[in-house]
Amino acid sequence: MNHFEYTDGELYAEEVALSRIAREVGTPFYCYSTATLKRHYTVFADALKAAGLDATICFACKANPNIAVIRTLANLGAGADVVSEGELRQALAAGVPAYRIVFSGVGKTRHELEFAVAKGIFQINVESEPELRLLSEVASARGVRMPISIRVNPDVDAGTHAKITTGKKENKFGIEWTRAREVYALANSLPGIEVVGVACHIGSQLTELDPFRDAFLRVRDLVAMLRADGIAISRLDMGGGLGVPYDSEIPPSPAAYAEVMASTLGDLGCRIVVEPGRLLVGNAGILVSRVVYVKEGATRTFLIVDAAMNDLMRPALYDAYHAIVPVHQARPGEGLVEVDVVGPVCESGDTFAKQRKLPPMRSGDLLAFGTAGAYGAAMSSTYNTRPLVPEVLVKDDAYAVVRARPSYEDMLALESLPDWL
Repeated sequence: MNHFEYTDGELYAEEVALSRIAREVGTPFYCYSTATLKRHYTVFADALKAAGLDATICFACKANPNIAVIRTLANLGAGADVVSEGELRQALAAGVPAYRIVFSGVGKTRHELEFAVAKGIFQINVESEPELRLLSEVASARGVRMPISIRVNPDVDAGTHAKITTGKKENKFGIEWTRAREVYALANSLPGIEVVGVACHIGSQLTELDPFRDAFLRVRDLVAMLRADGIAISRLDMGGGLGVPYDSEIPPSPAAYAEVMASTLGDLGCRIVVEPGRLLVGNAGILVSRVVYVKEGATRTFLIVDAAMNDLMRPALYDAYHAIVPVHQARPGEGLVEVDVVGPVCESGDTFAKQRKLPPMRSGDLLAFGTAGAYGAAMSSTYNTRPLVPEVLVKDDAYAVVRARPSYEDMLALESLPDWL
């Protein structure tokens, strides 16, 4: 469920007309709904509680690292899952306590590990033996023992897009399943390391529960083996990955997901950490764009809009589907026409939809791209020297710009000429 609905033929975000934001902020822009963020978090948290799980929800900031979004979730009790020093700084700036922050990712640098250890975060999810040894050096130098979970790769096919699956043995993530006990034994022997848990994340946008069940059962087996080896395991970080509906998908409910987790892991006496990202923010955001031209081609009609692949790159990167709807509903008697919705970037891949059925559109009309709150603004760039898109947060009948559109002067100020030029 989201809070983007038509009122008297016009699309609103909660109680704010999107056309008003377009006039006052300009297009394109991202718009997030506070009510949707709160609802999604509450439904997920309630499902975990109802299943009897001692669970901590750490929002996967990579999905949407805007500090206003993070603060909204943090105020509800969420922690943060971060994958870089930048995201860690954003989480702290948003008010997430360090004791509710988990640091994941395969390429943490020495400087990033030093920063995380100095901040005293909840735990670091270690993804390789070299990282483990480096963290031992860093923590020992500060005279502390850093709580860690080791991310294991269970070799489970998540059944999702190849570019967002992470739990198969050919993926770059985690410790190979067959080496897990060996690496845990090493971790348990190193100074500066406090082994507290097992971490596992098999991918994103999962629409079936069986892959989760398979991964959870493997983790259960590993916990038994590690405890037999004398290694105390008190935390299980099960990542995120539960999908959202972009088109016709019907992902499992949070309640069904929680029941699978409870039935496989609930009796181990461990604190559970879960890291939803897309699930919390995907349907809480849209991208609003304006039609620049309607171009009649030789074989099809193109709607050329002012948003581009560098503003929302999921269609170009993953062939991802996003619903596209007019901000003002169709005029009486108008049918639907097939159009290609494309952006202005000089790439044929700058295409949001092919032969999509929409009401006849005119230059200046507004379109909204649905389910754009996750991996939209977060993955944007300034390709073709196009300014980053502003982000707007709505609450009831008010809105605020929570990331401004930079000016061209701002962009150029980041560059400089060497003395010889």
